[in-house]
Amino acid sequence: MAGKDESRILAILAHILGIFVGFLGSLIILIASEDKSVKKHARNALNWQLSLIVYFVISAILALILIGFLLMIILGVLNVIFCIIAAIKASEGRKWEYPLTIKFLKN
Repeated sequence: MAGKDESRILAILAHILGIFVGFLGSLIILIASEDKSVKKHARNALNWQLSLIVYFVISAILALILIGFLLMIILGVLNVIFCIIAAIKASEGRKWEYPLTIKFLKN
């Protein structure tokens, strides 16, 4: 039973760490874990965090015409909301696909 609880906690952390440390948390969990379910959650979170980097770079370019600043704020809010939703789903034992995600890593 402890293995299942540990897997669930790691799956939740893969999503929540994205709010605080970006892609590093999910990358470390992906590399360190051997559990297939945890790896799926970590890949899902990592895909979102890498997509977020791409969107922030685009927003930084668009900041030259001022709309980028608004997009950066929206992206920051979406990151928090999406990470929390994904963590709640992970706590229920379900996988949630982040909207707007580029699939860099396949599950």
